[in-house]
Amino acid sequence: MPINHKASMKMGNAMLTPTADRDQEMAYSSRNADGSCWRMNHLAKKTNLAGKLIFKSERWSNENDMRVVDIKYDEYALIHTKTKGVSAVLTNLYVYLVCHVLYRGTDLSPDLLQKFRQFSLDTGYPPQK
Repeated sequence: MPINHKASMKMGNAMLTPTADRDQEMAYSSRNADGSCWRMNHLAKKTNLAGKLIFKSERWSNENDMRVVDIKYDEYALIHTKTKGVSAVLTNLYVYLVCHVLYRGTDLSPDLLQKFRQFSLDTGYPPQK
């Protein structure tokens, strides 16, 4: 059964930074409904499988399996995350903000949006109503 959070979701920021060891530092920030801000940081550790990283969320005390599905380093990253032990799955489309704002305004390419939609459908997300 899908859970609809669309009405409560806010645009946030994510900074994904590779480390010298090829792990991934992830810093997130967004707004709560009351206008206050929240921040969260994780260190995703690389695995032997290319594009797969794992991290533990200190905030929710859970382990996460993160896969980089597709990436164009100066434009976007399509990332799919599963939370171990909980039926939580998250698919994110991160857009490289400087490129996005300076060169394309606020519109994403139809091909990129279709790739995101198709991947979401292929991984079990219900179609948009």
